[in-house]
Amino acid sequence: MPLLFKSTKILESQIDDFLDAISQGGLVFKEGVKSYLECEDETFERRIEAIKKLENKADDLRRQIENQLYTHSLIPEHRGDVLGLLENLDDVIDTIKKTLVNFSIEAPDIPVSINRDFLELTEMSVMATDKIVNAARAFFKDISAVKDHLHKVLFYEKEADRIEERLNRKVFRMDIELGLRLHTSRFAFNISRIADVAEGVADRLNIYTIKRTV
Repeated sequence: MPLLFKSTKILESQIDDFLDAISQGGLVFKEGVKSYLECEDETFERRIEAIKKLENKADDLRRQIENQLYTHSLIPEHRGDVLGLLENLDDVIDTIKKTLVNFSIEAPDIPVSINRDFLELTEMSVMATDKIVNAARAFFKDISAVKDHLHKVLFYEKEADRIEERLNRKVFRMDIELGLRLHTSRFAFNISRIADVAEGVADRLNIYTIKRTV
């Protein structure tokens, strides 16, 4: 299967940069959650600024790519799918940014005893993000490899669900105020939702891939 944009190197480079921003956003998010849990306030705030810059960069690149597609009338038969994929992927980094910013706004008092659970949950959501980025790269460069990455997105999403459930069972057995239990549980849900968003992109990307290969 040939490259989707084999004759447009600028566009290919922009898409690579867009996907890099999302992948880096996941890594920054993981380090940001770790900094928050370890009460490293200055480091955490730097992660917040970094994730905002990456989200803005992804937004700018998405608009540039859309402009290129329309201005130069590129791949009209696949344009709708490509634009849809870019918007879906933009939702991933937007969810990542909002989740980390909410830590700063609401400052949840997460019990130290479940820090490890939060870190494991974060890792699974970030892995789901990483695999959907890999699947998207394959869509543009080697469509035969897309499915190799999609099934991994689903695996990590299920792992995130499993860890979220385990974490919540611990939380609601703790001898702490109900409000704190609910607040902690909501942040676990927010982190797990990143993997859910990645799974949603995977479902759509699977359809786009089928359409290109039939």
